[in-house]
Amino acid sequence: PNAFTLGFAAGASGVALRGLNVGSTLVLIDGQRTAPYALDDDGQRSFTDLNTIPLNAVSRIEVLKASASSIYGSAAIGGVVNVIMRRTYHGAEASGEMGTSQNGGGTMTTASFMAGTGSLERNGHNEYIDVEYSKTDPVYNSQRGFPFNTTNLSSIGGFNGIGGQPFLNSGSIYGSVAPAMLGTPGNLLSGQQIPGSLVQPLRPCGPGSTSTTTAGVGSYCTQNFQGQYGEIAPQQQRYAIDGRVSFKINSDTTGYINASYVQVQTLSAGATGPAQIQTSTPNNTNGIALPPMLLNSQLNPNDPYAAQGQYALINYAFGGLPNFGSFNYTNHNMRLVADLHGYYDSWRYNAAAVINHTYLTENDYGFLNYPTLINDIKTGAYSFVNPASNSPAVLAALSPAISNTATTDLQEFSLTASHHLWRLPGGRSELALGGSVRHESQYEPELNPGNQAQGLGNTQIIGSHDVGSLYGEFQAPLLKSLEADISGRFSDYSDFGTNFSPSAGFKWQPFKEIAFRGTFSKGFRAPSFAENGSSQTLGFITENLPASFVAAHNSDAYTQPYSIATLSTANPNIKPETSTSYTLGTVVQPLPNLSAAIDYYRIKVDNIITGGNIAVPLNAYFAGQPIPPGYQMLFDNPDPADPGAPLRPIQVGAPYMNANSLLTKGVDVDLRGRFHFADNLEWISEFTATDILTWKKNFGQGNLQFVGTQGPYILSSGAGTPKWRASWSNTLTDGKWSATASVYYVSGLYMSAPDATGNYSCYSVVNGGN
Repeated sequence: PNAFTLGFAAGASGVALRGLNVGSTLVLIDGQRTAPYALDDDGQRSFTDLNTIPLNAVSRIEVLKASASSIYGSAAIGGVVNVIMRRTYHGAEASGEMGTSQNGGGTMTTASFMAGTGSLERNGHNEYIDVEYSKTDPVYNSQRGFPFNTTNLSSIGGFNGIGGQPFLNSGSIYGSVAPAMLGTPGNLLSGQQIPGSLVQPLRPCGPGSTSTTTAGVGSYCTQNFQGQYGEIAPQQQRYAIDGRVSFKINSDTTGYINASYVQVQTLSAGATGPAQIQTSTPNNTNGIALPPMLLNSQLNPNDPYAAQGQYALINYAFGGLPNFGSFNYTNHNMRLVADLHGYYDSWRYNAAAVINHTYLTENDYGFLNYPTLINDIKTGAYSFVNPASNSPAVLAALSPAISNTATTDLQEFSLTASHHLWRLPGGRSELALGGSVRHESQYEPELNPGNQAQGLGNTQIIGSHDVGSLYGEFQAPLLKSLEADISGRFSDYSDFGTNFSPSAGFKWQPFKEIAFRGTFSKGFRAPSFAENGSSQTLGFITENLPASFVAAHNSDAYTQPYSIATLSTANPNIKPETSTSYTLGTVVQPLPNLSAAIDYYRIKVDNIITGGNIAVPLNAYFAGQPIPPGYQMLFDNPDPADPGAPLRPIQVGAPYMNANSLLTKGVDVDLRGRFHFADNLEWISEFTATDILTWKKNFGQGNLQFVGTQGPYILSSGAGTPKWRASWSNTLTDGKWSATASVYYVSGLYMSAPDATGNYSCYSVVNGGN
């Protein structure tokens, strides 16, 4: 979703069917593919950004909740969402909308205008244009109550993560220091607090902070970063223009040309507050210390212990800089489609060409430049004791704006044709044949060259391929009550090879009021350019250390949850993900205006492409075993309170590999009713729900169950796997007016992830409750 501003694909919104990820759901517009968003989900999986679809020009949305690789090819493992645009429009209309949230923030404003002229039937042509604008205001943590406006959850048995506590590597903007010495002479990153010394504020606690004293630790200023700076959802502005010219060449041939441009700007003020001087990635500054002498041989005014010749171990937040992780992303999507369809002899055909180009301008703020940080500390160029005195030039050099432009391209030509064949007991059989050729490319230059920006993930994706496909489908009404369908698609990729995906389905209707249906299909997802191109991805997840490691450090601050970097590199030998899926269901329609459908599905995905399961090397390390081949691991500085204790890992790296399997099962329910009353009054009610029964994935620890948890934490920025999703809409209309009331429900999650925290019941006990 758009609110996931800390994820790799910030500023975009995707769709995922059957509880799978966005890379396993194919989004089409009028049956044609689109260029994906320029940033990949988790830096790995490509997907279509729903924000780039001109909403006012949408006629309807068709959702196929079944694996459809046999017809549509790659990425249709979970299903297909086909957005059908208006074929024609005559007249003019303008609309506006405004809404806000109950507790403030998130105010939404939209406006649109559409105008069209001509008639395909009477004039042989129709033209329309659609213009749209929308804006959604940000939502801040300060606009929500407890527990969303603080990281101090101790009152409900949780962890106190309030800022400013020196043992959490999360300083306040007023800073704290302690007398220190260097573990390695000359290395300012090896600072160790002098035993028995106490922490003190670097400057007096000011507005927005609380002066705190802890026995055996010292005095410092605490600060509620989440309440002061936290952002739940960013601001987003969207502009769209879409135009279509439809024409009728003769009674058998119709075509159209459609062009659209959509611009989506996402502005985030940063969700975590100011940048911290202490961070473990990509350059470990958790033990950074201020020197007593500057390079010019003068006493360091930032070090209160300089006169005694002592270093100062510092914990500090840079309040004068843009918030850490704030950004301005603007996505541009330009799409041109030409379509010709009709009849030739007794064949119905459709030919289409698509050209789609996107480019995303990225501007990231609030990240510390590591070389400048070290230089400023050594020279005293940055004043920690009087931040207001720092010049704009000093601040700009310490935290420069990081800019980038990423692009994606798609060019495709497709041709399909269908023809009625022989007559069977249930009716005429039909054969459909088709083929397509397309070129896809993606270019995302390195965002953090040399890993100079502290705390910034890094992705570089360069890749292109050509794809040729042939497909066929045969529909056979074997009996009046029995229909069968078989299909298959052969795809040839220039980068990884070939794939064939078959499918078969049936529908049996023994009575007018009831029908049974089922499908069997094989699907696949081609490796993305991040997975098999010239690419690498550096990201971060939260690591919770095992009890044995915590005990070895006497449960000190070194063992608190922290960020660990994961480095994944492309693998040219990677294979596509493959799937086997089954569905079985029934449709009951006791009355013409009332229907109910229930379907059971089972999807098994093999050869899942993963960036190397970090649990494998971490488990080996914490168990005292050798690191498995193929993995690399970097370690933190020694624990200042216990330098001889084991080191904690700060980075794990491995190439993408086909390693895991996934099994998901669930039930879909669909209820629809249409009721007529007097005076043309009509009530339309629609209810849909999905119950995920099983969502299991093997992360090297056996098959872990993720239903009802925030896991898999490694996927889609920890979006989670809720058990239930449901919606219920009710529309009352008399033809001239309509009123609709809708309810959406998503079941709750245990705030744990088995792949990151272990079993949630165990995790909840460790953390003082659910």
